[in-house]
Amino acid sequence: MSQISAVVQSLGPFGASRWEPTGYGNPPCIPLIGKEDVVRLFEHLDLWDCWPLAHEDGRTVEHLGRNWWFFLSSPVFADPVERHGHARIRLISFGDDGWTDHGNAFPDGLNPGSREWAGSAVLMDDGVTVQHFFTAAGRRDEPTQTFEQRLFVSEGRLGASGPGDWQPPCEIVVADGERYVLDRQDSGAPGQIKGFRDPAWLRDPATGKAHILFTGSAAWSDDPFNGNIGIATLNNGTWNLGDPLIDAVGVNNELERPHVIVRDGRYYLFWSTQTHTFSPAAVAGPNGLYGMVADSMAGPWRPINGTSLVAANPADELKQSYSWWVTGEGVAWSFVDYWGMEGRTVADHPELLRSNFGGTPAPRFTLKFDGDRVTIA
Repeated sequence: MSQISAVVQSLGPFGASRWEPTGYGNPPCIPLIGKEDVVRLFEHLDLWDCWPLAHEDGRTVEHLGRNWWFFLSSPVFADPVERHGHARIRLISFGDDGWTDHGNAFPDGLNPGSREWAGSAVLMDDGVTVQHFFTAAGRRDEPTQTFEQRLFVSEGRLGASGPGDWQPPCEIVVADGERYVLDRQDSGAPGQIKGFRDPAWLRDPATGKAHILFTGSAAWSDDPFNGNIGIATLNNGTWNLGDPLIDAVGVNNELERPHVIVRDGRYYLFWSTQTHTFSPAAVAGPNGLYGMVADSMAGPWRPINGTSLVAANPADELKQSYSWWVTGEGVAWSFVDYWGMEGRTVADHPELLRSNFGGTPAPRFTLKFDGDRVTIA
């Protein structure tokens, strides 16, 4: 039985398509990032996960001759891992003259959490209303930071200064403790916490329904590697939690920032993951962009390229970039992670923690779509 048919015919609980990679072949490599590619936008801020203001059909919005991008940001710390505990969403626009900073996207006090984590933003078809979905991590004014994650949306407007005028956010859906882990998570470490985050908007052109995809964790399993990809659907003005689309129990703990691109009648579901979040019992893949493809949102989902691996960091720079977002135009954005390591690790060389962390947008690359195959153009 081939890899593709193995995944298609294996369904996890609630009908989710199982992600059961058996190998990755010769992974398509992202071009090597050199010193000339690491252009920091700020000296006092690190930037990482990013997403654009997009139209309902997925096209990137151009407004006032610029594209409008949201990045996670934090002050610069000696250990970049600390950035996750101080994350704010930053609004930065891009035009022919390069980047322009517009400051924190949300005003102080808008977020009901203690940190702002990744999401998505959509300009509705009226050309004015913006729906900004994001992850509220922790709780506002909590004495000790937790890793609780909740999904919120704030409505704003697109005006002369770009997207803004954000209204008090509303919680979309709540983890049910049956399909998706519901846990305050008072402690945790990167790669080990459970997920209920990364809301990504999709308008299904076949049905007209609005969906939110998100990073989840399977509540029905006590396997420490129990990642899944969840979905919520807007029905009569109310978001309803749905069954998971992808089940990675026993394979991987984090299928991060899932999002769908619809092209030529196919639905391409992308996510990012890292080698260290694979189960020791699974065939671990590289830090890279992964995905599955289906003929409808209902699935079943089959692995893109027969392996699920779309693009990987080169073998000699395994952590040079991460957290890919594929735009409606098929362009993959990410951030520079640990570059120029030349086989070294920060565990053995802690002096590289700061000096070799990029914290800035990575060079972009374009994807080529051909049926169930997606390759770097």
